[in-house]
This record gives sequence, C-alpha cells and structure tokens, in this order.
Amino acid sequence: MNQKRDAGLIIALLAVAIVWGTTYLGIRVAVHTIPAWFVAGFRQVIASMLLLAVLLYKGQFKWIGWRNLRRQVLLSSLMIIIANGMTTVAEESIPSGLTSLLTALSPIIVFIGSVAFGLQKPSLRGLTGVVVGFSGVAFIFRAGIGDLLDPNYKTGVLFLGMAILGWASGTIYAKKYAHKSENIFLDLFYQFSFAAIVQLIFAFLFSPQANFQLWTWKSMAAVAYLGVFGSVIGYFCYNYALKRVSATEVSILSYFNTIIAIFLGWLILDEIITFDLLIATVLIILGVFITSYRKSAA
Repeated sequence: MNQKRDAGLIIALLAVAIVWGTTYLGIRVAVHTIPAWFVAGFRQVIASMLLLAVLLYKGQFKWIGWRNLRRQVLLSSLMIIIANGMTTVAEESIPSGLTSLLTALSPIIVFIGSVAFGLQKPSLRGLTGVVVGFSGVAFIFRAGIGDLLDPNYKTGVLFLGMAILGWASGTIYAKKYAHKSENIFLDLFYQFSFAAIVQLIFAFLFSPQANFQLWTWKSMAAVAYLGVFGSVIGYFCYNYALKRVSATEVSILSYFNTIIAIFLGWLILDEIITFDLLIATVLIILGVFITSYRKSAA
C-alpha cells in the first residue's frame, strides 16, 4: 500500500513538473491573439466543464457546504484568479522563459511565509538560500534596469510579482489549513467555476472591444491545452502532492518548470537565452535548492 502511495506521489510530482513547465509556452501562444483575461477565463471554463462531466458521470457532484465553499473561493482567488490570471497578463509583455524564471522564486517566498506563520523554523541555510535566490533576480536586471522604463515591461513585472505572492499565499494557506478532502475534483470544480466567472468579468471589463475574428486556431488550441492539462491535470496533481509533503517541497518543482519553459521558449518561440539569463537561472535554482534541501533521516 505504501509503495502504491509513493508511486502515486512520484507520478503527481512529475506531472506537475512537466505539465506546468509547458504552460508558460501555452500562455505565450494563447495571448498572441487572445486578450489575457479571456485566455484565463476560457481556460477555467474548459476545466470546470470537464470536471463537471466527470463528477456527473461518477455520481459525485454535490453541494459542498458554505464553509468549504468559502475555503475554495479563497484558494481560487489566490491561486487561480491572482496567480494564474496575473501570470497570463504578464506574458503579454514578458517572454515565457523570463516569466518562468521569476516564478521560480515561489519556493523562497513560500519559505519566508512559512517561517512567518510558524510552519517552519528559521535557519541559516534558509536565509542563505533567500539571499542567493534573490541575487539571481538582481543579476537579471543589473544591466536591464532601463527596460523597466518601458511601461508594458514594467507592468508585466508588477503583475508577475502579484502572481507570485498570490501563489505563495495560496500554497501556505492550503498547507496550514489542510483538511482531508473527500474529492479533490469536486473542490477544484468549485475553484475553477468561481475563477472562470470572475476572470471572464475582468475580460469584458478590460477588453470590451475584443475582436473574436482575430483569434487564431493556434491560440484557441493553446487555451484548450491549458484548460485540460494546465488546470485539470496540473492542479489535481499539485493538490494531491500538497496533502502528502510540505509546501516548500512541492513548490521546488518550479525550478523544473523553469528549465522546461526556458528550453521550450528558445526552441519554439525563438526566445533568446543570454549568458546573464543562464547565470540568473543557476543562482535562483541554487537558492531554491539551499532553502528547500533537507537531509534524509538515517
């Protein structure tokens, strides 16, 4: 039984690492012709409809109660509306590789928050990891501060910062107030449905003149991919893993996401991989590793 649970955990972690590594490319392709909030909203529409079909087929669809609903709404607001939505908006002006690299800071933010809320004890190793990780960010912008004068670029970085904080907050909350869910798919259905409604409202507010005729099949296919794989499979595996290991341990998967995203951005979107970006990647991943590494018990 333990071997089956371990195998399930390994599969879930690998799925999160690989699938979410590809979503940065998917978002970048989607926002090429579709406004960001429409991408985020329709992604969650697809995900919630798919989950509803599965739940109805299994006879598992039911009301979860107001208390659990409030919890799902909060998680949806932090991890989907803010984190996913703001990341999507950021990728309208920031390359997918850089987006994934900065998002790799999430484990360090999770560590800082976990210490602040008493989930982890402060340590010299953790502090060292924080310093090394953020030195990678400083290295990225050391020669490109002028880029921040570009309003679009500056706004993209700001939105991405909000996304990282939203994701870290949601991860800490989910771990601190974790409960044994009877059905992860049911919880995710409510999260995706709420996010879809809010994000589509944002879409019509911020892009009232959207020309649907300009949306290409590639962008629409990317939205479908994000809905099925990025949302349903990715979030299910993430929540499955989060109930079995620490928040920091799950969040270290972001550096696998980063490597995959940077490679795909270079391979498919011709995004430039500079020497500075490689050094920053090493520093950030090293910082995450130092912060998250724990010796195995003898």
